[in-house]
Amino acid sequence: MTAFFRTVWMVTRKDLVIELRSREILLTTVFFALSCVLVFAFGFVKDGRPIEDAAAGILWIAIAFSGTLALGRAFERERQGDTLRALMMAPVERPALYVGKLAGVLLLLAAVEALIVPLVALMFQAPLFVHPLLMAGLLATGTIGFAAVGTLFAAMLVRTRSRDVLLPVILYPMTVPVIIAGVRGTAALLQAEADLPMARAWLSMLVCFDVAFITLALWTFEPVMAD
Repeated sequence: MTAFFRTVWMVTRKDLVIELRSREILLTTVFFALSCVLVFAFGFVKDGRPIEDAAAGILWIAIAFSGTLALGRAFERERQGDTLRALMMAPVERPALYVGKLAGVLLLLAAVEALIVPLVALMFQAPLFVHPLLMAGLLATGTIGFAAVGTLFAAMLVRTRSRDVLLPVILYPMTVPVIIAGVRGTAALLQAEADLPMARAWLSMLVCFDVAFITLALWTFEPVMAD
């Protein structure tokens, strides 16, 4: 386990150091997410009053779209530098490589969400911080579920010419349960009287999804990448 987590840390640290030097993915992803929120705000807010449940939907749309962009760009950088081949040839456990890449993507998305969540709360007058623990739980589990599936698919498609087109095509159908659970759980918290039992139920579903797909990804990452 020590060697496993050391490998995870080294892969994550590599991605963070590269990103801190270039800021390529972070700036692009943040700009894209903010643009999504602002564009939808002009369409779904009229006379200072947003459409019902619009804030929850727009928040998760922005997370999904920016997450897709981050996943694609992260592995495109691996392809350009031909570092994925070197990682796969290293004498380390393959699941640790997956977890390391996943951790890097999650840290990036956490930085993006730290900006777009307050913006959505402001633009849509949404009480996203009334129940901070439940809201943070929904965001964390939803982001983990989306990134867990996306990291596996992005790694699978890194050597495919049409990867930019194929990634959303295969990613979004598989993550529909995550988006639905995130939207409905967030909407339950944004009601005039927050439906806490319903929000907890959706949170439990997200936890089950995360456990199932992370386990599946750990099992399949090595044979998929070997092919």
